[in-house]
Amino acid sequence: MGITEQTIVEQFPFWRAALAPKEGLPAAPVTVFVGCGTSYNLALSLAASANAKGRAAIAVPAREWVDRPQSYWPAWRQAHVVALSRSGETTETIAAAQASRAAGARVTGITCAAGSGLAAESDRVVFAETHPAEGIVMTSSASLMLLLGLQLIGVPVGESVVGAAEAALAATDRAAKALIAGRSHFVYLGGGPLYGIAIEGALKLLEMSQTFAQAFHPLEYRHGPISLLDERTVGVMLYGDARPDDEALLVGEMQAKGARIIGFGGPGDVTIDVAVAPEVAGLAVLPALQLLGERVAEARGLDTVQPRHLTKVVTLA
Repeated sequence: MGITEQTIVEQFPFWRAALAPKEGLPAAPVTVFVGCGTSYNLALSLAASANAKGRAAIAVPAREWVDRPQSYWPAWRQAHVVALSRSGETTETIAAAQASRAAGARVTGITCAAGSGLAAESDRVVFAETHPAEGIVMTSSASLMLLLGLQLIGVPVGESVVGAAEAALAATDRAAKALIAGRSHFVYLGGGPLYGIAIEGALKLLEMSQTFAQAFHPLEYRHGPISLLDERTVGVMLYGDARPDDEALLVGEMQAKGARIIGFGGPGDVTIDVAVAPEVAGLAVLPALQLLGERVAEARGLDTVQPRHLTKVVTLA
C-alpha cells in the first residue's frame, strides 16, 4: 500500500476524533466560504448546505474575495467569512482573511494546522488533526475540513456517517479495477451540495493520475459536454435527493453511448449504496472518490506522492 492510499483508508479514526459537537457560526447577513483548490471545492459544498439550512451563504475563490468582493456580495463588509486551508499558509486564503478583518468582517478559520498564518488572522480557529503521512494530495484533511464545516452550519455528523463512508470506500475499491479498465475520460456529476464534491472528485483524478476529468451539474451535462462521451468514458453520478429519476435517465443515456457508470446512491454499471441523510452524502462519498483517483493513477503506473507540478503548500511571492 502506497502512502497516499494509506492516508485515504486510514482517515476514519481522525474523523471520529473530530465528531465532538461544535459551536455554530454567528448570525450574519451572508456567510462567505473561501478557499483555493480543494478548499474552494469544499466551500462550494458547504455554501450549498448552509443555504439549505436557512443560512444565506456563497462560496468564492480566496483571491477573488480579496480583489473584488463586491462582485459577489454588495454588502460584503457585513459578511462572516469562513476561510478553509489545510496548511493555513495558502497565500490567497490568508490575504482573504486579512482583507475581511480589515474591512470589519469576522473570520472563522478551518484548518489542520493550529499554529498557522491563517489561525493568526482568524477571530476563531476550528482545527482537526489530519493523517501525519498526508503529502501533496489532500485526502484525510479534505474530508476533515468538510466535516468541521458541516458541524459549524448545524449539520449533525455522527458515527453512522463514518460507517457509511467506510462502506462506500470498500465497495468502490472492489469495483474500481474492472470499471476503469481501458478508460481515459472521467465525468463527475452532482447537484446542490454534491456539485462541489463532484468537482473535487474530478480534481483528485486530475492531480493523482493526470487523466482528463470534468465535473458538471447532472442535467447540464446534456447541454453540450455530452458530445465528448464515448467508449473511453467513465461517469461518476452522485445521486441527489431532488430529481434522482431524471439523473437515472441521464445515466441510461450515457450508458447507451458507451460510458461505464458508477452510481453513488443510484443505478449504474456499479451501484454504491450511500445510506445517510442527503446533507451528509458528500462527506460519505468523498473518501471513495479519493480512492478512485488513486486506483486510476496506479493503473497508469504514476506516483501520487509526487504529482507533476504540484507542491503541498501553494504560496505566491
